[in-house]
Amino acid sequence: MSDSPAALRLPLRQVLLCGGLIVTLSMGIRHGFGLWLGPMTMAHGWTREDFALALAVQNLAWGLAGPIVGYWADVYGARRVLIVGALCYAVGLVGMALATTPMGFLLGAGLIVGVAQAGTTYSVVYGVIGRQVPAEQRSWAMGMAAAAGSFGQFFMVPVENALIVNLGWQQALLVLSGAALLIVPLAFGLREPRQPQGTVQPPPHLGQTLRAALAVPSFRWLTLGYFVCGFQVVFIAVHMPAYLKDKGLPPTVAATSLALIGLLNVFGTYLAGTLGQRLPRRHILSFIYAARSLAIVIFLAVPLSATSVYVFSAVIGFLWLSTVPPTNAIVAHIFGVRTMSTLGGVVFLGHQVGSFMGVWLGGVLYDATGSYTVVWWLAVALGVMAALVNQPVREEPLHREAVAA
Repeated sequence: MSDSPAALRLPLRQVLLCGGLIVTLSMGIRHGFGLWLGPMTMAHGWTREDFALALAVQNLAWGLAGPIVGYWADVYGARRVLIVGALCYAVGLVGMALATTPMGFLLGAGLIVGVAQAGTTYSVVYGVIGRQVPAEQRSWAMGMAAAAGSFGQFFMVPVENALIVNLGWQQALLVLSGAALLIVPLAFGLREPRQPQGTVQPPPHLGQTLRAALAVPSFRWLTLGYFVCGFQVVFIAVHMPAYLKDKGLPPTVAATSLALIGLLNVFGTYLAGTLGQRLPRRHILSFIYAARSLAIVIFLAVPLSATSVYVFSAVIGFLWLSTVPPTNAIVAHIFGVRTMSTLGGVVFLGHQVGSFMGVWLGGVLYDATGSYTVVWWLAVALGVMAALVNQPVREEPLHREAVAA
């Protein structure tokens, strides 16, 4: 879509409201999945690795489905993809509630919910933002959408904890299944206007898009950095409640910790998106990854208490999804917006491979060593690496016409 005044666009408020609410629901529901680790493993007699493997598969399925789902959104429109994704989300949550074996849980929580998240989160919504928001406001708008997802994490975690306490873990999942269906009516708010014939070229074939993107070194560096992002945040989100329980802290501390992460990330993602309009985005990304590593080192070094957990959660929350707006804004700037959902899905695949490794290794190494120490320090080392690999990223469009794509 052209950035010219002749392009037909949805109202900015409508895009941000509907897109923000969709991401709030989709990201908010998944952010609290770690709260189910304790009650589900105890109820079924599963190991932590059984639970962690299902969520690891969830993240991998999300990533693998991302480029395909993103391509469908670019070609057929985000509305259809969002509706199918919402239906899959509801089915997957019911599957989580009714699963009686690790394999059944892996199918519902892992495969189905993972595919659903690919169709209801950032790559699809950011594709609409990229096409419907002028370039000079794009990074800011992406920051707004990411902030909405962060608010969902802040809002939904205490809600999910309250549902578990008052209804039980199984009924809580059924309630969330109904909440996921609210994405369906919101999807109609992102139905993009049909452009005059001849003003918009269709996206290239999926294979052609992938080959062109992977040939660009900056795209590969971004994807590698995103791998680290996924490793860090999903390890913390899933295993933090169990880690704090092992250290003798009450469940309310874990719930408050996850809620603080969501709350502070509202401000962090908004600031990252806003700064992305003014500063080199590669420097913003390097700072975020380096600051995460420093925060983890300090958290492990000081005596553990509820206060230290809350301070760490606030700091790491400020940095949590703040990588999302600058990363996607760089992709849009380099390649244009015609293939935004497709390439957003591709770079997010790197994030989800990292998520798989973070949540799975957390379970495996805990079962092998009785501790999360090795994974914490691996997260530190990877953060330093990500800070370095983002520096060679070149924030220049491949072709001059991509700026107006």
